[in-house]
Order: sequence, then structure tokens, then C-alpha cells
Amino acid sequence: MQQFLKWTLEEIRKDGSAMSWMEEKRFEWVPLAASMLKNLLDGHTFIVITDDDRAWFCHYMLRAINNHRKNRPLLPFLSLQTLYPNLYQVKTKEDIELLENMLSQAFPSGYTFFYVGKNSDIKMQIAKRKDDSFLWIMDEHVQNSFYLLSDDDSLDIKLIQLFRLLDKSIDAVLFAEVTFENE
Repeated sequence: MQQFLKWTLEEIRKDGSAMSWMEEKRFEWVPLAASMLKNLLDGHTFIVITDDDRAWFCHYMLRAINNHRKNRPLLPFLSLQTLYPNLYQVKTKEDIELLENMLSQAFPSGYTFFYVGKNSDIKMQIAKRKDDSFLWIMDEHVQNSFYLLSDDDSLDIKLIQLFRLLDKSIDAVLFAEVTFENE
């Protein structure tokens, strides 16, 4: 079993130059991913939220995360839009509180938001109310989030690469290939 940081660097390097952009960002990535993976091990359900421009990513991720060809248990990743089709009606703090109340009742073992998008989107207000949310934020540095640029020509590719790294990380954690000590 090896340290998650070292394992992450090795996985990034396995992908060669296509993932070289992640080498220096791994120090930003590892603590966030480790926290997210610990929540997964603790039985949290992951509620995926994206801004409108990244809606495709939510569909991609949810189809890929529990692909039947993976030799692992099915994982609790769900779309908030699927859980609450009236999500577009959430506008106020009270609306968000009602939504949180419903989610707390639906997921008594806990839930974690996984948000991908811009900080300015109203849906980000939902995700950032929980301290343990897993956030990939565009164009703005937000504490405890992974920073990306929305005008990056390779953004879509980078999102898929990040998902692949996350997916491999999930396997590494589930099959006890990594440890989080000293992370």
C-alpha cells in the first residue's frame, strides 16, 4: 500500500504528456480527492451538480462511474437534477434550506455534493453550503476547490481526464492500494 500523493503522481505520469498539466496541480488535487474518497468510504451518497455549460459532464460521469464492466460495487452517485427536477426553481436561501432538509431525510448516512462549474451559478450556492463538498470551480479560486479555466481550449478533455483519475482513485481506495496517512 502506498501514499495517495505518490500513487497520484504515478497515475498522472502513466498518461504521459496528455496529463502533464496535472503534475503541479496534484498538490491541490490530493487533499480534496482524499477527503471526497473518505466520505465515499464512510457511506456518503454523492450528489452531482453542474452549471448549464457542464451538464454534459454530469451525464458522462454518471454513465461511466457504474459501468457494468467495472469489477467493483455500484457507487452512490446521483444527479441533483434527477432527484429534484424543479431545481431551476431554487432561487432563495429558504429554497436551498428546504432542499437540504429533503436531502438529509433521503440520505441519513450522509451526502456530499460534487459540483462542477462556475462559482457564479446559483447551483454553486447549494454546494458551497456543505463544508465537505467536492468542488471543481471555473475561473475563480475558491477555498477547498479545484481550480480550472472555462476558456481553456482543453477544458472538456481535462474534465474527462480528471474523472478518469478520480475513477482510478476510487478503485485504489476500494481495493486498499493506497493510504491517506500524512496526506
